[in-house]
Amino acid sequence: MTSKAWTTPADIREQLVALWNRGRLLSAGTNGTPLFPYRLRFRKPNTKELGGRFEDVRTWIKALEEGSKAEQGFGYEIAWTESRHRQLGRNRVPSSASVPSEADALRLIGKERDAARFREIVQMTVGEFPQLESWLARYPLVAIEHCGDWNRILAVLRWFREHPRCGLYLRQLDITGIDTKFLEERRGILGELLDRVLPSEVIDVTLGGARNFEVRYGLRCKPALIRFRVLDDRLRVNGFSDMTVPASEFAALQLTVNRVFVTENEINGLAFPPVSDSVVVFGLGYGLELLLQSEWLKTKTMYYWGDIDTHGFAMLDRLRGAFPEARSFLMDRSTLLAHRALWGQEGEEERFIKPLTRLNDEERELFADLQQNRLGDRVRLEQERIAFGHVERALRATMS
Repeated sequence: MTSKAWTTPADIREQLVALWNRGRLLSAGTNGTPLFPYRLRFRKPNTKELGGRFEDVRTWIKALEEGSKAEQGFGYEIAWTESRHRQLGRNRVPSSASVPSEADALRLIGKERDAARFREIVQMTVGEFPQLESWLARYPLVAIEHCGDWNRILAVLRWFREHPRCGLYLRQLDITGIDTKFLEERRGILGELLDRVLPSEVIDVTLGGARNFEVRYGLRCKPALIRFRVLDDRLRVNGFSDMTVPASEFAALQLTVNRVFVTENEINGLAFPPVSDSVVVFGLGYGLELLLQSEWLKTKTMYYWGDIDTHGFAMLDRLRGAFPEARSFLMDRSTLLAHRALWGQEGEEERFIKPLTRLNDEERELFADLQQNRLGDRVRLEQERIAFGHVERALRATMS
């Protein structure tokens, strides 16, 4: 029985598969870096094993020879050395192994067809888009993954090159054989390629990732929406109290209210009690920045109601970056302690560990207690857990 410490034909294939999985087998042929002949890692019997396990050594040598190019017509080649042993005499023993060519490597691991597909991709791409040659050399397996779509991918690149920053919705792009779903599902790879194909001046480099595909390449985006409720029936807008409008239209509103409440939770916004001369904006989550273009809000008294946890205070701090006079609502120590039975835990990845500079003294002290776990481990009171009667009493106290 051969030792697992000695290199076998299976070990050699594994080494070549690893080269393939790292893209090196294909990239070497694309970037001009010679890879072949490729010298393999090779483990062989030592002098003691040659003498003490001679039958195992013979079995090992036979298996290596049977899998070699000399026997199969493709694959690896064996280099030999002559071993002299005082009992066994002279013997020829493998000292190393190498793969002479890319063709040998590909056939040995069964990747000839995939390699041919990659060569076709390179041939159809580099002549028209030479900027992509280095990308293909770096990510050959990604290209193979998309080989069935490659002609359509090139058609998309061609269209964007001919229509820079077109200002159309993705749905409006008229590219033969391409539908909206194709574009939406391939934003990631299209973005990687467009970054290399398009001139830098037509790319918004401040926004990256598939989520920002439209803005980055000058397409028109679905408008960001703001939902709000008028809390005073006398001030309804054309009879409507609950409205969702584009952020740009919200910014142009001229609401004759005195107070604006902002809360993250949608149900809180829907259940918010009637309040004279007031509106509630809700459901923004991380989209607080949508309010920044609404200059009219700076003339109103603003209240922010978020979770009582480190993240909630970080959101309050962000809002005050644009609206320094914004006040917190139901984010105080007495509210937290009154609802101890309803405390939860803030996720470790959500916790905000940096200092905040826009909190008042009372908020800063509570934020520090939460941050340093003085009240318990990662204490959180979610806004929707606060008793509705407590909300109503807090509103009456605020309005008085």
